[in-house]
This record gives sequence, C-alpha cells and structure tokens, in this order.
Amino acid sequence: MDLLDPKWWLGMLGAFATIGVIAIVFAETGLLVGFFLPGDSLLVAAGIFSGAAAAQSLEIEPLSLPTLLVFTPLAAIAGAQLGHYLGSRFGRKMFDKPDSRLFKKEHVEKAEFYFEKFGPAKAVVVARFMPIVRTFMNPVAGVLEMDPRRFFVWNVVGGVVWVESLLMLGHFLGTKVENIDKYILPGVFVIVLLSILPIVREVLKNRKAARVEPKGRHHARK
Repeated sequence: MDLLDPKWWLGMLGAFATIGVIAIVFAETGLLVGFFLPGDSLLVAAGIFSGAAAAQSLEIEPLSLPTLLVFTPLAAIAGAQLGHYLGSRFGRKMFDKPDSRLFKKEHVEKAEFYFEKFGPAKAVVVARFMPIVRTFMNPVAGVLEMDPRRFFVWNVVGGVVWVESLLMLGHFLGTKVENIDKYILPGVFVIVLLSILPIVREVLKNRKAARVEPKGRHHARK
C-alpha cells in the first residue's frame, strides 16, 4: 500500500521531494523495473504539495512548482528516449525472459497491442496515461523499429501533456480544496481505476472474441 501512496513517497523523500519526483518519473518511463512506481498519482500529489498549506499538513517543505514544470517533463522525455534506445539496440531479446515478480510478458503484449491498435504516434502519446503500458511502450516502439525522429516528436508531445496537465491539476486542487491531503489515497485509487479501464475493456473484448471464434468455426464445419 505504501508504494501506491504518493504521500508516503513524498514524506520519505522529505527535503528532496522535488528532485525525487523528477527521478521517479524518469525511472518509471525509462527503466522496465520502474513500472510499479506511482507516476500519475505522484504527479498530482506533487502539484498538491507544491502549495504551502498542503505541504505543512505533511510536514515537508513545499515542492517547487516551477522546477517540477520545467524538469519533470524533461525527465519523462529522457526516460522514454532511453527506453526506445534500449528497445532498438537490444531488440526482442530484451523481453525473452521468464515471468517473475517484476516482469510479466503480458505487460509487453499489452504495449504491443496498443501500438498496433492506435498506430505508433497516437500510441506513444496515449500510453503516457496508462500505468505499466507507458513503461513498456517505449522499448516496444524501439523493438518495432519506430523511426527515432518520429518517436522523439510524439514522445515530447506526450511527455509534456502528461506531466504538465497532472501537475497543474494537483496544484489547482491543492489551492481550492481544504484538507486535500485527506482525499489523496482515495484519489489514487480513482486515478488508477480510470487509467486501467481501457486495458480491462480490451481484455474483456478479446476474451469475448475468443469465445465467439470457436463457435463460428464449429458452424462453418457443419
């Protein structure tokens, strides 16, 4: 539960919370082992605790909003570029390892599914708002040989929109809602739920299609 709670991360980071948020965003988008880190909720929380009142409730110094707005998108872009480079450099063998607690082949398959479904450009942007998928999308784009220049352009678009929108949403809520810190953990679950809804929808659709297909073949044989 602590790993899902952005308040825990910010409290643990203390005076280094601003730098910590930037580093976590880089790790989540650039390193395969960073997929479990709380990207969406951490960005919203960072925006909330950039306000003095909210930060005081957590007994930390307010995070620097200008620093976050400048350097967090750069970290998100740099992390994704690293992921794309690793995918293009090492290819499919990056993913040719057995499942473990930190690696599931289904994560790669989900990223590939959305890459094919939306097309390269849209997939790189949309994946930013989807936990786990956003971590694996970048190396998958490299493995599937997405043009580096094209990837860079849409990586920048996705990184800036994702980071800035969530930071500003958090900052707005932090200045407008009293005792906002009490609602952060429930808010985390709402954010995660909304983020995984597209994945759940596609899984259910695929299962339904898999059940219908054998029936169709059965009728065809008749």
